[in-house]
Amino acid sequence: MVLKGLKVVEFASYIAAPGAAGIMADWGAQVIKVERPQGDPMRHAFADAKSEITINPTFDMDNRGKRAVVLDISKPEGRDALAKLAAEADVFLTNVRPASLKRAGLDDVTLRATNPRLVYAVVTGYGLEGPDAHLPGFDVTAFWSRAGVARMHTPKGQDPFILRTGVGDHTTSLATVSAILAALYERERTGVGRLVQTSLLATGVYAVGSDLAVQLVLGRVASNRPRSDPFDPVANFYKSRDERWFVLNPRGQSGDWALITAACGRPDLADDDRFKSGKLRKANSQALVAEFEAAFGALDFDEIAARLDGADLVWAPVQTPAEVSADPQVQASGAIVEVEDGQGGIFRSPAAPARFPGADSDRRPPAPRLGQHTHEVLAELGYSPAQIEAMVSAGAAV
Repeated sequence: MVLKGLKVVEFASYIAAPGAAGIMADWGAQVIKVERPQGDPMRHAFADAKSEITINPTFDMDNRGKRAVVLDISKPEGRDALAKLAAEADVFLTNVRPASLKRAGLDDVTLRATNPRLVYAVVTGYGLEGPDAHLPGFDVTAFWSRAGVARMHTPKGQDPFILRTGVGDHTTSLATVSAILAALYERERTGVGRLVQTSLLATGVYAVGSDLAVQLVLGRVASNRPRSDPFDPVANFYKSRDERWFVLNPRGQSGDWALITAACGRPDLADDDRFKSGKLRKANSQALVAEFEAAFGALDFDEIAARLDGADLVWAPVQTPAEVSADPQVQASGAIVEVEDGQGGIFRSPAAPARFPGADSDRRPPAPRLGQHTHEVLAELGYSPAQIEAMVSAGAAV
């Protein structure tokens, strides 16, 4: 476990920041999740009176292997306990609004004055500076919509569509982990921690950075187009006779064009006057899409797969979540991890997206119950049983 010995205090909720702490926990860090008495709202993601679901895979994914403590920072005893945790930590990770933390004396300047080696990481919707830094943000607002990701993915003339749960959040989780690890590397040289910050907005801008780089330099960028009239008809989605979708992605000027026409059973298209060059294929995009639809639509998926693989072409099936979960290559890539359910069983969950051969963990502990480790962690900080009971009685801890 490559982060063994690293102490992380997470005072956060929802997905982006807990997801970052969850990645570090998967990699061996000791993570203490501090929650307010009502708990992280994601604990209640499936709490629908009409639902018979009694588990919460979304929360479990980002919080497995952590220890859970409940502190009420509106009370002095709760604030003091959180500050003591930060004083012994390597990383303090939060997405609580900075103004609230400053009022509680839990801002980066205050905590790093006590613990100069502390890496204090803040995840926000819109950053720490600027006219809208104070605004609340979720991934569908800050990452997907304001960063331009939604508009760039919506085909021209069509309505924007909603983002699936956690996509922008988990992308920001990865950015946050990278920022924290960079600060820890700097600390190895200087002995001093620092403030680091990530935002859903800036992560969204980077995620579509290839297009935005063009916009910033040229003042315009091509819009996304519908499948029937794509920018590049060869790099497109097609369907087999047995109704399975797949996508092609040719390699530049490598000669894949002729290989694809042969694979679909229409080698004559390679020399068709309408399609002889990339420029002509784009000019006659709709006609080429129609030719490919007819050619691939006459073949079953397994035959198409064999032909494309036989020609060493770049392509992939368009898989449903159920197909992804059963895909042996997904499992072999390390993308799935087993998680204990706390009752003697296990379930499968998405893994942190990196492997460390020889130091991987194929099974993770369960996500903690609300306040499961409060007494244990406070005792480790030096609180006596009587002091802990007094905090619980005062509502400062649960």
